[in-house]
Amino acid sequence: MSIQVRNLSYVYNEGMPDEQTALDNINFSIYDGEIAAVIGHTGSGKSTLVQHLNGLLKPKEGTILVGGVDITRKNVSMRDIRCRVGLVFQYPEYQLFEETVEKDVAFGPKNLGLSDAEIQVRVQEALELVGLDYRRIGQRSPFDLSGGQKRRVAIAGVIAMKPQVLILDEPTAGLDPGAHRDIMRMIRDIHEAENNIIIFVTHNMNDVVELSDKVLVLSSGKLVTVGSPREVFSQGFELSSVGLDVPPARQIVSALKERGENVRSDVLTIDEAEREIERVLQKKQEMRKA
Repeated sequence: MSIQVRNLSYVYNEGMPDEQTALDNINFSIYDGEIAAVIGHTGSGKSTLVQHLNGLLKPKEGTILVGGVDITRKNVSMRDIRCRVGLVFQYPEYQLFEETVEKDVAFGPKNLGLSDAEIQVRVQEALELVGLDYRRIGQRSPFDLSGGQKRRVAIAGVIAMKPQVLILDEPTAGLDPGAHRDIMRMIRDIHEAENNIIIFVTHNMNDVVELSDKVLVLSSGKLVTVGSPREVFSQGFELSSVGLDVPPARQIVSALKERGENVRSDVLTIDEAEREIERVLQKKQEMRKA
């Protein structure tokens, strides 16, 4: 399973006075089992890009291959594609509508024509994957849950379709730090259980470092760079030129390096920064003893 995007371009309001090129000749590939982060400043084209990946938007030019199927073709079955590629919008909890959590999560599987027994299994499995207890909340109204729980229920509704690709557009937007950590842990758990491709849009550089295998950087509709987090965040100047920061851990060691400390310049995570600072302090202590 892979996603291959070739020469993708998209124009909003084409032919109108306010015509705007949202995506300009985008090319990248994401392979089976990878987690990819899409980053960029507001208006860079992130949401527009991911909405192309399950056929919600059709490109002006270019092709998108999902598992070898060109989803830009006119005769392709969008129903089949959206079963394979699940998209969770920003603030998905606003799309909850059923009277119970169970019914809400079951909505997608029912539309697949599955048996009642299979739907029941999928609902329970999906809720378990997002860290919710079916026995405790299955018959509750989703509107009685906390904000973080509502978001988990909405994500469970997509997971219950068992997509080979799961796309999450800013999955932690508007959540408090505790709920934020829970959602990121949930995404990791889903990936470990399903071994699917996960693509998530985010403004949080720590989340990119902690979770992703591949990073796509967008600016003004163009794909600026693609690579591993370490490769992408080594380009500090290039990122700052498109309005992005490197992770806090990299900022800390960069500040220490500017002060003349002999620290590694490729640090990404807080744990790495702690180990590097400890190493430098230990070395200084040994030198003083000598």
